[in-house]
Amino acid sequence: MTDLLTALALMIALEGMLYALFPGGMQAMMRVAAAQPPVTLRLAGLLAATVGVLMTWWIRG
Repeated sequence: MTDLLTALALMIALEGMLYALFPGGMQAMMRVAAAQPPVTLRLAGLLAATVGVLMTWWIRG
């Protein structure tokens, strides 16, 4: 459980840094994402989740 909470904290920290360093770029990315159909966002989310799980499996061995 500690690993999960640590991973979530790191994710929040990284996302916060992106918003702090590139606020205009993040706004532009949100506009692009909002213009996409739900199916595209769903597929992108599934791809990201799959890559994340595979990377975790590979790293943790």
